[in-house]
Amino acid sequence: MFVVKIIDLQDLTAQQILDIWALARFPGLSAAGTVGWSFEGNGIRTRTTFIQAFRQLGLEYIELPNLLKSQERVSDLAGYLDPYYSAYVIREANHQRLRDFAEASNRPVINAMSATEHPCEVLSDGFYIHSRFGDIRNVRIGLWGPVTNVMKSWHELAGSFGMCIEHFCDAQWHQEHPNVRFSDVSSQQVDILITDSWPMGHVDQRWSLTPAHLAALGEPVLLPTPPFNIGQELGFDPVGYAGFAGYEQKTALLAVQRAVMAYALSADT
Repeated sequence: MFVVKIIDLQDLTAQQILDIWALARFPGLSAAGTVGWSFEGNGIRTRTTFIQAFRQLGLEYIELPNLLKSQERVSDLAGYLDPYYSAYVIREANHQRLRDFAEASNRPVINAMSATEHPCEVLSDGFYIHSRFGDIRNVRIGLWGPVTNVMKSWHELAGSFGMCIEHFCDAQWHQEHPNVRFSDVSSQQVDILITDSWPMGHVDQRWSLTPAHLAALGEPVLLPTPPFNIGQELGFDPVGYAGFAGYEQKTALLAVQRAVMAYALSADT
């Protein structure tokens, strides 16, 4: 039996991602079962869209607050809870404990965000790019700013597709990656540029994105990962920029999260 685990994007092949994106085009998806739902923190958009996805699919969901904050062994948690649930959707800062639980469980486990990965967010933005620009492997994608959980998931998506993306950030964040070109200058033009909130305690006004940076990059479509912060990763209000992806771009979250759940619950054979 094949059980889907989406803890980071290395868990998915390019074909699996394309299959999920194909499902995301169909709003009438349905599924059966009960989801164990544990959600740490606010995550206003992610919480909203996952709950909408459960309802639209016809899934029951039961909230399990702070599921993985327990001192109980993950193998025991999975052993006791698996008989009651068809799948789990968990937002948990401790990425390793989340992965350990997924490996112990015999049910699909979806990472709704951890401290080091944000796979569903990046799958959603990737779906938007793939739908708007054509085959994502032919799109010039740029990342702006330090390596965060969102940026790390973008690196992994690039790895799944065997494509190369540009990552513009300070030299201290550069790392070896076969699918990422790191640069500390904005000299390479891109089709779309993605930003993310700076890590807590990180302050470097040199990397507050400005209209001048965007001009040097060829006036790309700007996709700031919310919640975005003017005066930090963004040095100006992006809403006034002609290439702003727009608030409606994030409706892709619902389409993709719905597709992820339908895929996970139908791929266990």
